[in-house]
Amino acid sequence: MTQPDSVNATAGPGRELPDVSELVVGVLGGTGDQGRGLAYRLAKAGQQVVIGSRNAERAEDCATQLGLGVRGADNATCARESDVVIVAVPWDGHAETLTSLRADLAGKIVVDCVNPLGFDKQGAYALQVPEGSAAQQAAALLPDSTVTAAFHHLSAVLLQDESVDEIDIDVMVLGEDRAATDTVQALADRIPGMRGVFAGRLRNAHQVEALVANLISVNRRYKVHAGVRITDV
Repeated sequence: MTQPDSVNATAGPGRELPDVSELVVGVLGGTGDQGRGLAYRLAKAGQQVVIGSRNAERAEDCATQLGLGVRGADNATCARESDVVIVAVPWDGHAETLTSLRADLAGKIVVDCVNPLGFDKQGAYALQVPEGSAAQQAAALLPDSTVTAAFHHLSAVLLQDESVDEIDIDVMVLGEDRAATDTVQALADRIPGMRGVFAGRLRNAHQVEALVANLISVNRRYKVHAGVRITDV
């Protein structure tokens, strides 16, 4: 994997975020709303992006629609050709997808943004995950990858809206490897309006994933696309 150089962006007291401008970012589930939106924003910010899908033709069609130099490929090719891989697949296919890509994702930084949610007449609610969270499940399934968690609280509507120039939100980044979380923070910082904020280890990912259920309730009540800002940082 390409090792980014340091630049003058803050990762915390006494630390600088790395230069990630040359990294290739893959998006598994890149033809879905969230994945497509992330691919668009990162590519618009100048990142090299590969969209992955179970169907290579579908990924290529989506990439063509996005433009901005985005490429499309099947999931395995996307994983192999990327330095950092964002997992934006549906929860019900999360374990199966990652298990099938274990070898292709070895040595990569994996960014899990999947939110295990259920829906009933009362709205959205967080599902219980045996490993604790989607990110912890990913870490268990991908022992040769460096798993982080981030990009959970982004509105797919805003991400895909070309009339929106800035996404006003903080991205909480979790993980065990500080160099990896610094890299993910730096990727978030490339998108105008966004800021990556380190938010703890993977054992704390459950409440970050579950918070999406609350944001969905806010959005429905107030007819908005709510996000999160961390104060005093």
